[in-house]
Amino acid sequence: MTNTEIDNDAVIKVLNNILEAELAGVVRYTHYALMVVGYNRIPIVSWMRGQANESLLHANEAGEMITHLGGHPSLGIGPLLETHRHDIGAILRESLDHEASALAEYHRLLELVNGRSVLLEEYARRMIAQEEIHLGEVRKMLNKPAE
Repeated sequence: MTNTEIDNDAVIKVLNNILEAELAGVVRYTHYALMVVGYNRIPIVSWMRGQANESLLHANEAGEMITHLGGHPSLGIGPLLETHRHDIGAILRESLDHEASALAEYHRLLELVNGRSVLLEEYARRMIAQEEIHLGEVRKMLNKPAE
């Protein structure tokens, strides 16, 4: 393999992991939005539904990359943890774990394509940046306001 070739099978495998993780995000955030109660329900539900929509967009992008490489998008969905703890803090901590796992897959993709495919490298970098911003937002939401 020369320096500019990618390992299609390995890249497609990671892209399918990403696809499955993002589809799990759709289910997870939709579920969370349904379970939120309390005074701040409306803005939190709106944010979670936005995250579900974003996960669906990300899943579609991963699927497009898979088919671009001649692969077959997975019909699987990543792990779905149900702790039955639906207070906002627990939901956000579960969200952090899920997002960190998805971020790790984007980093794996970048390792496989870095210097070998501008398309996939730029895609991976853009998604890493978005996921890092999202993780930062969730961490801020978990902080207690100053008294």
